[in-house]
Amino acid sequence: MANDIKDIRMASSGKSRIQWADSMMPVLRLIRNRFSQEKPLKGIKIAACLHVTSETANLARTLKEGGAAIRLSASNPLSTQDEVTASLVKDYGIDVFAVRGENKKTYYSHIHSALDIGPHITMDDGADLISTIHSEREDLVKEILGGTEETTTGVIRLRSMAKEGVLKYPIIAVNDADTKHLFDNRYGTGQSTIDGILRATNILLAGSVFVVCGYGWCGRGIAMRARGMGAKVIVCEVDPLRALEANMDGYLVMPLIEASTLGDIFVTSTGDRSVIAGEHFKRMKDGAIVANAGHFNVEINLNDLEKLSLERKKIRRDIEQFKLKNGKKINLLAEGRLVNLAAAEGHPSGVMDMSFANQALSCEYLAKEGKSLGKKVYEVPEDIDRQVAQLKLKSMGIKIDKLTQEQKDYLSSWKIGT
Repeated sequence: MANDIKDIRMASSGKSRIQWADSMMPVLRLIRNRFSQEKPLKGIKIAACLHVTSETANLARTLKEGGAAIRLSASNPLSTQDEVTASLVKDYGIDVFAVRGENKKTYYSHIHSALDIGPHITMDDGADLISTIHSEREDLVKEILGGTEETTTGVIRLRSMAKEGVLKYPIIAVNDADTKHLFDNRYGTGQSTIDGILRATNILLAGSVFVVCGYGWCGRGIAMRARGMGAKVIVCEVDPLRALEANMDGYLVMPLIEASTLGDIFVTSTGDRSVIAGEHFKRMKDGAIVANAGHFNVEINLNDLEKLSLERKKIRRDIEQFKLKNGKKINLLAEGRLVNLAAAEGHPSGVMDMSFANQALSCEYLAKEGKSLGKKVYEVPEDIDRQVAQLKLKSMGIKIDKLTQEQKDYLSSWKIGT
């Protein structure tokens, strides 16, 4: 068995974490039970580049129960839970290549190790796996049926590839499923980002000025949870529709250059680079806190921050303080990486249940239909999205109404009016 993990002796605590997460993932558990009987992924090899957490472990278990051989690498150097990797290797016999804090060279060597399985299906969170295939491992493409992508940033990259005509196999945009982005992105990111900030800093949010850069589903969730804890929230946007929505949701909306003098805490969630840059750092209050909730560590311009600084020092586990030439101090959380995973534990298991249910069912779909799909980015099939929602409601003991035949006929006809 191939693997590169920190310490196999951590397996016992990792297994406990995996089982705790599993207890709050009833939809994925139902799918795993079915997979264990039907083996829809028998003979399928999967290379995955995901955040290696207890929730991801339960996805990997589900895929293996379905008959798949899987190799797992990390999609972020700081998101790996080392005890979970140990349990995956020791208790579940899954190949893992991930160590928390790994450098860039090791990060990409782990991606290559995962790809060495010769995948039929790829699973990405940020599209680093598929970009590596396209740039360095094109020999693998002929065996690949398709892939899945978990996050907004990755979907943006892959749609760009498809638009340029360079995408070499079909991708299912799991992120775009309603049962993913409406819940994972909004409620998951909202809660876990606040969790990461509080674990890193132990600050009081009530009464603070909290600046959210970006008002997509992640930004909406962060703003909502920050306001719920008593913060005064400012939203900064470049999209007029989202800015208008933020305004009507009751937030102050202004350019970041203006907000930079007002904020106590700044969080980026845009998917773009250099959102917070030198011109903003110069104007920030002494002691301002800066964090990122976007997938890659490019949203905060760290080069600008270093150039403006006289010195830097680590003052808590996940806080690095930069003393600027103007005498002010800026506190950077989690090296500018995903604060919810680097400084906390990521999204709650209950919301990842739906996201990973989509992943598992999309893999099953690709195993059956991948050969017939074109080289483009696809939505999650609607029946899968609705199945996940129905299973989640059932697991929560919630029943809903059904349309009568008369109501169905009315909605499907143009002839029936007033």
